[in-house]
Amino acid sequence: MAPEIRGTDVVGPDETLTVLLPTREMADAVAALDPRVRAFPVDAGDGPPAGEAAQAQVWVPAFGGARPVPDFLAALPRLRLVQLLSAGAEQFAGRLPDGVVLCNARGAHTPATAEWAVAATLAAQRGLPEFVRAQDAGRWAPGTHRSLVGTRVLVVGAGDIGRRIGAMLSGFDVELTFVGRTARDGVHGTDELPALLPHADVVVLIVPVTDETTGLVDAAFLAAMPDGALLVNAARGVVVDTGALLAELTAGRLRAALDVTDPEPLPEGHPLWSAPGLLLTPHVGGAVPDSGARAQAAVLAQLRRVLAGEPLADVVDAY
Repeated sequence: MAPEIRGTDVVGPDETLTVLLPTREMADAVAALDPRVRAFPVDAGDGPPAGEAAQAQVWVPAFGGARPVPDFLAALPRLRLVQLLSAGAEQFAGRLPDGVVLCNARGAHTPATAEWAVAATLAAQRGLPEFVRAQDAGRWAPGTHRSLVGTRVLVVGAGDIGRRIGAMLSGFDVELTFVGRTARDGVHGTDELPALLPHADVVVLIVPVTDETTGLVDAAFLAAMPDGALLVNAARGVVVDTGALLAELTAGRLRAALDVTDPEPLPEGHPLWSAPGLLLTPHVGGAVPDSGARAQAAVLAQLRRVLAGEPLADVVDAY
């Protein structure tokens, strides 16, 4: 468990709080929090900040931005907090200087991501991709596909988003099983996956990227799933062995719905584009109109904690 980090570890009670933000709109919202705050819109791609901006204690990187550049971080000697706009933190975890805490925006993208997982599961089960292709070709092509109602769903990842997925699925009378890193009340441990996978009609992935989850879904994992089962990846592409999944899709034994891939973006000509039984979206699970507002609200709430000297929320990495 990460140690408790308080706002006083970021800025002193009477000290000016300098914050770097990815947009002018967000900088204006942050500056309005308190007279002690100085907010600067900064694009890390333009190079290291200078002047007063270089005294920043807090940096909020752009959503979906690349991993931090050493030169940019080296230009911020007083940096104490990197606050992400995303829930995923794999680009930054373990890559920040000593003394800098990393926090994510847990919950900001929960409703939209959970909604995508349920929508993709429904679409794949009911054969909607095939009907859309028939519509594009001007063909009337009736057919019978699977249902979601009454299926056995295994949700791998029992955090905030996984629980929301489970709540949304509850109206379909599914048999729901949760898997987490460690077993606890109502949650199985990942070491139980070999016994659980053969009984799952749908497997939903919503785990963070760690050493343990990278490549978690390998050939053995997929082989344990029953014929015709559906794999839904709402996590990150590196959680799944792409070659192993392609082999199962090409053989027609499994189906998949992916919002993320490895590699990503998926290059032109990649075999996943034409893989049978695959519904593919371009990492848009959290992309709904209110996602930006939710993420900004998470940043503002965190900065209020900093100014009040309160414990920080959603700490991913601490010094």
